[in-house]
Amino acid sequence: EILSAAADAAEQGAIATEPLVARKGRASYLGERSAGHRDPGSQSTALLLRAAAEAAG
Repeated sequence: EILSAAADAAEQGAIATEPLVARKGRASYLGERSAGHRDPGSQSTALLLRAAAEAAG
């Protein structure tokens, strides 16, 4: 149940990164074009937490 709640929160956090313009890392090379895409680190964390929640049952 805790892992499921964490996965839900991580997914909401990943969605919240979509309108942001990257200022650090490789995505910063895109400037304004980086807006409209989820941060890959936040998305992968959400996927890992969802997989852990499903594995835990």
